Amino acid sequence: MALLDVVDLVVEFPTRRGVLRALDGVSLAIEPGEVLGVVGESGAGKSLTGAAIIGLLEPPGRVAGGQILLNGERIDTKTQEQMRPLRGKQIGAIFQDPLTTLNPLYSIGRQLVETMQTHMKLSDRDARARAIKWLEEVGIPAAAQRIDAYPHQFSGGMRQRVVIALALCAEPKLVIADEPTTALDVSIQAQIITLLKRITREHGTSVMLITHDMGVIAETADRVAVMYAGRVAEIGPVAEVVKHPAHPYTEGLMGSIPSLTHRVDRLRQIDGSMPRLTAIPTGCAFNPRCDKVFDRCRRHRPGLVPSGKTQAACWLYATEAANG
Repeated sequence: MALLDVVDLVVEFPTRRGVLRALDGVSLAIEPGEVLGVVGESGAGKSLTGAAIIGLLEPPGRVAGGQILLNGERIDTKTQEQMRPLRGKQIGAIFQDPLTTLNPLYSIGRQLVETMQTHMKLSDRDARARAIKWLEEVGIPAAAQRIDAYPHQFSGGMRQRVVIALALCAEPKLVIADEPTTALDVSIQAQIITLLKRITREHGTSVMLITHDMGVIAETADRVAVMYAGRVAEIGPVAEVVKHPAHPYTEGLMGSIPSLTHRVDRLRQIDGSMPRLTAIPTGCAFNPRCDKVFDRCRRHRPGLVPSGKTQAACWLYATEAANG
């Protein structure tokens, strides 16, 4: 059984001009111990999917359809009060900016101790010892001496290491990592990704890794979901999606990444831009930018169908049986 199962998730935002549908039928699953990368342009719905899973949608946003199941139990219908015990113990979170996660008024040791004692029966002494162990595990030098330091006394890379420790210290089964390296220098990014990969593998933690960086996905994830305009365009094993992309949008994404093995005079580009939520076209949302478009694409929205070893939401791969 999948640890996380998102089925036809719909997220809407009521506005004065009507209802905006930001996520429209998103389906994905994460197996125990698996890293699922979620990639796409800004505004594709990546972070919104993560926020819906954690139960942290910004009002007036709401889950308007579909289901989110964690270990077979529905969590999308739970209240904020009911979700609170799950956050930390069942689902951890790593956000882009460590300063939005860390409380500047508390030492990092206090924050780790409080998180663990909220979800585990630990004495102050045991919790502090575990906090030091976690700081050592994420690579904080002289952890025993620095445990009483405050967030502002750490560099950006070190703060992100503390956030990883904070997300994992209550030993959740699932971690939502939303752009965990974007605000960091490239060299530090590589260290954080290596660290995240190692620690989650050692603890058997499943990860939903949200990023716009395909390099990070290729290095870290087992499978990847490519999102476009609030929908999943393609999902499958990372190597397959990178080397043999099925959806024309994924093909364009991969074609826009420079290769180290062979030289090209000009990288491929996808003409146009992703549609606004108020102006998503009928049929396939990608059809105005697609060079393989045909009449059906403009009239009917495709669902995910098998396309080799991946699944793509594209009429090019729909069989008569799948078409109904």
